[in-house]
Amino acid sequence: MTETIEPVWGWRREGVRLRGVAWFAVIALSAAGILLSINQIFLLRLFGFSPLSTTYYYMLVGLFMAVAFLAYPAIPKHTDRVPWFDWIVALIALVSCLYLSTQARSIIAMGWELDAPPLPTLASFCLIAVSLEAVRRCGSGILFFICLAFGLFPLFADSMPGVLWGMQYTPLEATRAYSMGLESIIGVPTRILADLVIGFIIFGVALTVSGGGRFFMDMANALLGGTRGGPAKVAIVSSGFFGSLSGSVISNVIGTGAMTIPTMIRTGYPARYAAAIEACASTGGALMPPVMGSVAFIMASFLNVPYSTIMVAAIIPATLFYATLLLQADSFAALNGLKGLPRAQLPKVGATFRSGWIYCLSLALLVYLLLGLSLESRAPYLVTILLIATTIYYNRSNGALRAICDVIMESGVGIASLVGIVAGIGLIVGSLSITGVGNAFSRELVQFANGNLFLILILGAITSFVLGMGMTASACYIFLAVVLAPVLVQSGLNPIASHLFILYWGMLSYITPPVALAAVAAASIAGSPAMRTGVSAMRLGAVLFVLPFMFVYNPALVMQGDAITIAMAAVTATVAIFMISSATERYLYFHARKLAWIETLLLAAGGLLLMTPEHRTDFAGLAILVLVYGRPLLFKSADDTPLQS
Repeated sequence: MTETIEPVWGWRREGVRLRGVAWFAVIALSAAGILLSINQIFLLRLFGFSPLSTTYYYMLVGLFMAVAFLAYPAIPKHTDRVPWFDWIVALIALVSCLYLSTQARSIIAMGWELDAPPLPTLASFCLIAVSLEAVRRCGSGILFFICLAFGLFPLFADSMPGVLWGMQYTPLEATRAYSMGLESIIGVPTRILADLVIGFIIFGVALTVSGGGRFFMDMANALLGGTRGGPAKVAIVSSGFFGSLSGSVISNVIGTGAMTIPTMIRTGYPARYAAAIEACASTGGALMPPVMGSVAFIMASFLNVPYSTIMVAAIIPATLFYATLLLQADSFAALNGLKGLPRAQLPKVGATFRSGWIYCLSLALLVYLLLGLSLESRAPYLVTILLIATTIYYNRSNGALRAICDVIMESGVGIASLVGIVAGIGLIVGSLSITGVGNAFSRELVQFANGNLFLILILGAITSFVLGMGMTASACYIFLAVVLAPVLVQSGLNPIASHLFILYWGMLSYITPPVALAAVAAASIAGSPAMRTGVSAMRLGAVLFVLPFMFVYNPALVMQGDAITIAMAAVTATVAIFMISSATERYLYFHARKLAWIETLLLAAGGLLLMTPEHRTDFAGLAILVLVYGRPLLFKSADDTPLQS
């Protein structure tokens, strides 16, 4: 535990852009924001804030938005310094939010969201302007234009046709509603981030900085590195775990892929295949409990259910996805005669565990606090204290202060990124709310589908996929939860299954061309063609296209139902993904040979039949499985020659 991992962001920003005065400014702003959050979550009342005061939200947005402007450059050529205008924009963000925080009581008591004096109105305009610039820097150009379009929408809402018609606002009215209303910039997305998500960002950073990332990578190597195709299995397991904590697909690809992709290539995996494996495994991190990149806590708030309900619901689909990846990696290795790493090059399980048992204890403690004591907002802070204390103890002679600064810096930059994106998304939420279009959109889409559930799901899947391009998992989910989830719920679908459906389809754009951001990032490490890597990732992650339909039509897969129904659904789904994985790689397990094309098509069809929640299709799928596996036993042929392993 004396070795620490260099943070994903820190070496770039801290070593180049954030240095000198900028470094101290970000540390100070981040520390202030973290202390403010701790004060609020633990009800310490050190600064006189009441538990639900909007003062807290304004101050938090101001502090971390200022960090965003210092950490993220306006243009690429400024990655090596913080120019003067970034300081100005950061100051505008900080001052405007701090001013509005001092006026929080007047805003509510005097209804300033409808009509306000000139100075608060000016501060509101500044807040909107910096929110748009923050989402451009922290998010993407696509997300910026979406936020801008929705931000301007109320000015023309009464001139829009059909379902887009809504209540019109003047520029001043819209400005006040966005900045001083409770349904926009400091609305639900910002409140969820401030009340729940920040602690888990800090916990994830503390785990990484203290060496947890290296420990779990070593443990995966010790357990799986020597098996057939071991490096690919290590990449899948370690990326799934790391992604669950970080919630950032691209950071996951870069952080773990830098180690896993070269190892896979050295053991015989083609560069394109190795990059695709890493891209799929990293994308699935936001779908993997226990943390799910903080999306689980946002989802729990939207659905008004305990976090434990979301975490339990996500277990079976996430397990099925990662089991599919492991099976495909193993099948590919079997077909191509790929070995694992030599045992001499792998760490020992016992020694690895002894060196990092504290990380296992931390995770166990986190799960206990979340599920056993329901301390959803406080749990990550309490576990982070344990990690920081461990880091200080093992680095007390050289680097304890540095480790603490790293945690503050990386946490601040990570929180700032989400604050910048969420503030921009607040404009979308506010626009749909104040014009009334949000509810109308859901109602009209249901009427357009005319009760056809499959059509609604297809429209929802396409919408989720398109809007997921270029967004983070949290940002994508928040947007879709406001716009699309009500449509699915109104159609009679299970609410938890509906929200997981849009999350899964929103994440698919990370591995599907033409965008395929995760595949592109992994391809840059592997040195493989980006689009060919994207196609490979889409093929490896094909089960992600099917899983959402499975649990929407069969909510037992998201733990909705009695124990027997859930068990039967899990078993049939497991057999289904086994058949589809075999078909994808054209490998016949147990007989250890390559599948003929007719067998490949039969297994794929059988797997799809098993995914359909009906007894007749289950029997048909199992019959196909028996046919494909039983035929070689009854009719020996030249095609049944086992592969050399």
